[in-house]
Order: sequence, then C-alpha cells, then structure tokens
Amino acid sequence: MGFRASQDAFARAVTDPESALPDGITSRRGEADTTRFAVYRNNVMVGLTRTLEKRFPVVTRLVGEDFFAGMARAYVRTELPRSPVMFEYGDSFADFIAGHAPAAGVRYLADVARVEAAWTRAYHAEDAAALAVADLAAIPAEDLGATTLTRHPAAELVRSPHPAGSIWGAHQVETVEQPRDWNAEAVLIIRPAMDVSVTVVPQRDAVFAEALFAGGTLAEAAQAALDADQDFDFGAALVGLVSLGAFRAPSNQGDRT
Repeated sequence: MGFRASQDAFARAVTDPESALPDGITSRRGEADTTRFAVYRNNVMVGLTRTLEKRFPVVTRLVGEDFFAGMARAYVRTELPRSPVMFEYGDSFADFIAGHAPAAGVRYLADVARVEAAWTRAYHAEDAAALAVADLAAIPAEDLGATTLTRHPAAELVRSPHPAGSIWGAHQVETVEQPRDWNAEAVLIIRPAMDVSVTVVPQRDAVFAEALFAGGTLAEAAQAALDADQDFDFGAALVGLVSLGAFRAPSNQGDRT
C-alpha cells in the first residue's frame, strides 16, 4: 500500500469504528492493538467535537449539548480537518446542518451557524484599515458611479429567510429573549478594528453590498438595489456601509477605479 493510500486508510479508521485497523497499529508483541486505537479514535472525536462547540456556541445553546454532540460527531465522520489551523475547522458545518435530517425542525439553525462561522473568520481575518466617509468625499462626483470599492478582509454578508442575526444577538446574554419580529434578515459581520461586530442591515442595502462585494461599480450596485426595492437610498446605504467598516481603505488613490 502506498503512502497516500495508507494515510487515507488511517483517516477512515480514525472516524469510522467499523473500519479495519490500519496496518502497523500493533502492540509491543506485534499484535493488532484495537483497544489502544479505539482510545485514540475517541480522543480525536472528542477533540474535534469540542472544537466545533467552541466555534458554534449559539448553535450549541439552541439545540442542547447532547444533540449538538451527536450532530458534531456525524459531521466529523464526513469532514476531517483539511488544515492544521483548527479555527478553520467547521467552515462547511452550516451546509452540513442544512442537510442533517434530525435538525430539520430548527429551520434557522444552519443560518445561525453561518453567522458564527463568519464571526470566526472575521476575528482571524487580515488586519486592514477600513474605508472612511472622508475617503468618499475625496472621490470626484463625476467618477463616483464608475467607482468600485474593495470588500474589507473581515467583512461577510449572511442573508437568511429567518432572523438569524437577531437570534445570534439574543444568545450573547444569559437570559434569552426571542426576536419580536420573525422576518428575513441580512447580517453584516465585520471587524474593521479590534472587535468583531454583527449588524442586521436593511435588505435593500444588502443587495447593494452584495453587488459591491462582487466587484460591481457603485452605479451597478445602486441599480441592482433599486431593481429590488424602489425605496433604496443610495447615499444612506453607502454611508451606512462605509461607517460600519465594510470596505478596505485604498493604499493609494489608484486602488479605486
């Protein structure tokens, strides 16, 4: 068996108790040592489950520790870490939750997980200065429509048919109060300075932000937002997003087009 095949067999055995013991796992007497490998397998499972619990504390609170542990174990069996940087583990957990039949009754759970995953990515994102409102004033009026803005490295937008941002916010305190309005939400996760911020933004502004994050010009993004909602306010949306720190400050004037 080649080295890569040996690695694959070992990885399968770590997460699947039904897999055969990998070659070379023996006692001092040269006998297959299933007991010791079972201990190792359990330690790996427990360690990865705890990693997910730490990254998704609100999801854990929503479903309870026992349910979360079972869901996490099911995820670990299908998705092993792809990086030695453990804070990245669980980037696909929200998609897994969306297809996890036992969690189907908690329809908003996957989107809350998306908010939490984005929070972690924002926390560890590259440090970068945020575009300031004063930077906008420096753009000539005749160039504004053709201007593109660069998404801040920590900025992510999560759009949900559920109040995912409000649910996340309600669980940041000990006593949880359910959201008063059960509406769709657009959630902007950012860290322009030292602290991660989670903000629910208007849906029409979210359309605008999505278009800008995708590389559209201000004119193109504004048109997309107007097509979605005729009440879209270009000035208020632009200043609001910039004030939150959604865009990266240019290192020089040539960084804007």
